[in-house]
Amino acid sequence: MTAEDAELRISRFIDASPATVWKAWSKAEHLEKWWIPAPIECKVIKLDLRPGGGFETRMREGGGDFKPHVEGCFLDILPEKRLVFTTSLAEGWRPTEPWLSLTAIIGFEAEGQGTCYSARVLHKNPADSRKHEELGFHEGWGTTIDQLAGYVERLK
Repeated sequence: MTAEDAELRISRFIDASPATVWKAWSKAEHLEKWWIPAPIECKVIKLDLRPGGGFETRMREGGGDFKPHVEGCFLDILPEKRLVFTTSLAEGWRPTEPWLSLTAIIGFEAEGQGTCYSARVLHKNPADSRKHEELGFHEGWGTTIDQLAGYVERLK
């Protein structure tokens, strides 16, 4: 098995500075507006941007109660450049048993007047990577990046 067999990647150019894109990622009230594909609603429970800090979101479709979406732990934070989180750990480095274990490396690279936004998603094995791809990784993560790009236009 090579590392590439167990990872998925997606990137897009966003016509906003890394500082503006970072703001949309680092504030709960902004993250809720784009993190989950519409029309599903997002609620941020935890967004503690520090190594060991918790990252938890919930989702709601068509009314009713909010249901679990992501529970994870931030591993590395470099404001306006990179953020890394995993679903294999929860806040405070507590091990978890997620339905899909992954580590996401999100990059914010200045490109002209904008940002090359990238996500590299590592899975524990190729089967999990394929499962994530079959569940619509490119469409889902692509939709959220498009929503992020549209949202930051209003933040500029």
